[in-house]
Amino acid sequence: MSNSLKNEVESVSASSHATLHEIIGNAIRYWEPRRLIYNLVLGLIVIGYFIAHWPASKTEINFSSVLALFVLAVLANVCYCAAYIVDLFAQWSDVRPSWFKWRWVLFAVGTSFAAIITRGFAMGFVAGAID
Repeated sequence: MSNSLKNEVESVSASSHATLHEIIGNAIRYWEPRRLIYNLVLGLIVIGYFIAHWPASKTEINFSSVLALFVLAVLANVCYCAAYIVDLFAQWSDVRPSWFKWRWVLFAVGTSFAAIITRGFAMGFVAGAID
């Protein structure tokens, strides 16, 4: 267990009833740095499919496709916020001390699920280029 996780668990054990302010602050400190990883994973999938189908994929680049990609990126980040709902409820409950050891699973499952959806969209995007 990393030192930061140990310190977090120890501070939680010391005060089992955290305030809403503490819970929200903890959630932001945990999830926002991981949002970068989440976006990087999804971006690499899109770029990978684009490069894999080059030069045909470059014919799909136009204003509408860039706008669609932007909307999908925003929606992916809105979906990422669903983790906050689970995290806040888990922290507000009696499972808070053990939740800190296991919430990485929520990140891994959520990122994997988003990656699968992103792959489907990326495959659809480049399918138009190779038809």
